Amino acid sequence: MPSIYQLKPAFQNLLRPLVRGLYRCGITANMVTVTAMLISVGLAFWIYQHVQSPDGSIFYFLLLPVWMLLRMAMNAIDGMLAREFAQKSTLGAYLNELCDVISDTALYACFFAFTLIDQKLLALVILLSILSEYAGVMAPLIGATRRYDGPMGKSDRAFIFSLLAIVIAFIPSVMQKYPALNIDRLDNVINGLLLFILLLLLVTIFNRIRYGIQNSRKIDH
Repeated sequence: MPSIYQLKPAFQNLLRPLVRGLYRCGITANMVTVTAMLISVGLAFWIYQHVQSPDGSIFYFLLLPVWMLLRMAMNAIDGMLAREFAQKSTLGAYLNELCDVISDTALYACFFAFTLIDQKLLALVILLSILSEYAGVMAPLIGATRRYDGPMGKSDRAFIFSLLAIVIAFIPSVMQKYPALNIDRLDNVINGLLLFILLLLLVTIFNRIRYGIQNSRKIDH
């Protein structure tokens, strides 16, 4: 099914000159992977703390779309360094999967700071996001290739959570401009978007299991 992940080759071509420069500077794939994870966790904690504080601003959520884009670039860079400059390693494989899950969980969890978010729904989305990645990682265990099927893969989630962050950040401005607007409608928009993510995550998990099984049968034959 369609996924933003399919745009990855074109994105990598844009980053290739930067990757060559990083390699010449002695930067390794594992360095990029761990750095992206540390920034993700740190930023998520910072946003959560500052949005919750009495003098905090909901506009801090606008930092998320910026970082999501930069993180996608760093994820592409670490993969290119590993593949194109002989930096693949067993440790790198572990770091790549674990750091991504940790980063995603932290970045999504900072949305708990927003009071209109349905806490249980967000928790379920985070759980299914982890399960979707686990379903992709499971494929090699049955003789298939790692699955990145959509429609709600990592890149797709980065896009839609960025959109959610932008919507949340501008809610005060919308309410100020349209005071007659019912807060319940905004509540429905936010949680409706979360429900949309949840449903597509279920489809994604199903697709990764189904195509993983199909792929393993082709390899067997």
